[in-house]
Amino acid sequence: MRRIASLFLLQRLERSMSEDKRDFNNIEMRVVMKFFFLQGKTPKEIHAIPTETLEEHAPSYANVKNWVAQFERDDFSTCNAPRPGRPKTVTTPEIIVQIHELILEERQISAKSTAEQLGILRERGGSIIHEDLDMRKLSAKWVPKCLNEDQKRQRCQSSEQLLEIFSARSK
Repeated sequence: MRRIASLFLLQRLERSMSEDKRDFNNIEMRVVMKFFFLQGKTPKEIHAIPTETLEEHAPSYANVKNWVAQFERDDFSTCNAPRPGRPKTVTTPEIIVQIHELILEERQISAKSTAEQLGILRERGGSIIHEDLDMRKLSAKWVPKCLNEDQKRQRCQSSEQLLEIFSARSK
């Protein structure tokens, strides 16, 4: 009966995979390892079964050994445990509003300066400006990316006129 259950699980595991065996779900493999552990198999025996079936796509022996050790500690969860630590991004609506206010106060402020003033990473400040606020630098000023072609042309023309005026005064 155990042999039939083992074969059934392995067949189900093979069917759950797509043609490309690399798309295999790790949780399904952990469930199979848990099943064989509860049958009393050793880590080497457990590793041999999926290796025979999945060949190079089978989990490593070290991986099987770690999961068996976890099962021996009476932790039968097959999901990854949540990891503590800082979140990947620290973008909050308040920070976005603060950066937008800084840019509206001084359009020529750099992304680095905005990030330093708010105490966030420079890369984070830049991505907030470019992705969340959808702005970019044009003629040393932050402007929304949604300008139409006519507005862009007018800004370029006015910048060129200002440059000519400043050049004429400096002579």
